[in-house]
Amino acid sequence: MDYTTAYGVIVEYLSQRFGVPVEKITAESKLFDDLGLDSIDALDMLALLDNQYRVKVNEEQARRIRTVKDAVEYVLANLPESPKPA
Repeated sequence: MDYTTAYGVIVEYLSQRFGVPVEKITAESKLFDDLGLDSIDALDMLALLDNQYRVKVNEEQARRIRTVKDAVEYVLANLPESPKPA
C-alpha cells in the first residue's frame, strides 16, 4: 500500500464514520481538535485498519497520532511485511 491509498482509506473512513465532508479533511487535519474524534474513536479506526489490512496496533505508538498524516504514516509503518519476490 502506498501513501495515496492509505490516505484515501483513512479519509473515506473518517468521512463515512463521522460525517466529515471529504473536502474538509486534509493531511494536516487534527483528529481530535478539527475532526472531533476522541481516543476511543481513534482506536476504533486503528482496529478497523488492523482487521482490514493487518496493520499492527501498538497503543503506545497510536497515542502519538494527532493528524490524518500521522495516521497514514502509522499505517504504512505498521503494515505486515510483504513477501519478497524470489
